[in-house]
Amino acid sequence: MNPSISLIREIDALLPQTQCGLCGHRDGCLPYAKSIAEGEEANKCVPGGQPVADALAKLLNRSSLPAETSVWPVQADGRPQRMKAIIREDECIGCTKCINACPVDAIIGSGKLMHTILTDLCTGCELCIPPCPVDCIDLVEDTQALPNEQQRIAEQDDLRQRYYAHIQREEKRRIHRKGPVVRAEIDTQLFAQFSQALDDLPSIQIIEKPKEAVVNDAKTTIELAKIRTQIKKLEKQLSVREDAKKRLQLDELQQQLIQLQEV
Repeated sequence: MNPSISLIREIDALLPQTQCGLCGHRDGCLPYAKSIAEGEEANKCVPGGQPVADALAKLLNRSSLPAETSVWPVQADGRPQRMKAIIREDECIGCTKCINACPVDAIIGSGKLMHTILTDLCTGCELCIPPCPVDCIDLVEDTQALPNEQQRIAEQDDLRQRYYAHIQREEKRRIHRKGPVVRAEIDTQLFAQFSQALDDLPSIQIIEKPKEAVVNDAKTTIELAKIRTQIKKLEKQLSVREDAKKRLQLDELQQQLIQLQEV
C-alpha cells in the first residue's frame, strides 16, 4: 500500500509534533503518520492522548481505540499533562549532548558553558534526559493556560518547521563530522519527499556521505572507546592515591574526548 502525501499530511497535522518517539517511531511524528496511513493503529500517540486517537479514528473512518496511557495525569482537555524540561544550571558541565538530542532546537549553550532550555519551545519529549552524563535535567509541569485549537495548530506548525530545519542541519553536519552523531536514524527520503511537496516546510536534501567519511566515523568511535577506558582506569587509580602526573594525563585525555565529540 502506498498512501498519498495528502493523506499522510492530514494525519501528521493531527499529531502534536513533540517528536518524542513514544509511539515507537523514534524519528518523529511524520514516520508514525506514514505508518498509520499504511495500517498501523492510530492510538499510540502518548502526548496526544485520547483526543488525538479519536480525531485520527474519525479521519480514517476507523473504530476509536483507547489511547496509550501516559505517566502524567490527564488535563482538562483530555490530553496528558504538558511538561517542560529545565536544566539545573549550576550542575551543567556544558557537554552539549542535550543540545544534539533536542529535536526542536529548544536548548542553547556552547561546549564547557552552561546550557539553558527555552521553555516556550520545549515539547517535554524527554529526549534530552538520557544523554545527560550528570543527570541535571528535570521535567516540571507546564503551568501556562491550555492552548485553544487555533493556538495548538500554530504551535504544531512551528514545531514541525523547527524539526525539519533541525533534520536538514543535522544531515549536513553528519556529512562533515568525523565522529558519530547521537540521534535517531532519520528516514531522510521520507522527510525529503514530504518537504519538497509542501512549500511551508524547510526543504530537506538527501546527502550521501562519502565512503571515506564512514570509515573515519568507525575509527573515531574506536578512538573514543579507547580514551574512555583510559579515563576510567586513571580515575580509579586517582581515587585511591593522588598523583600529579596521572592527574595531568587524565586532564589531557578528557580534553581529547571533548574535542573528538565536538568535531
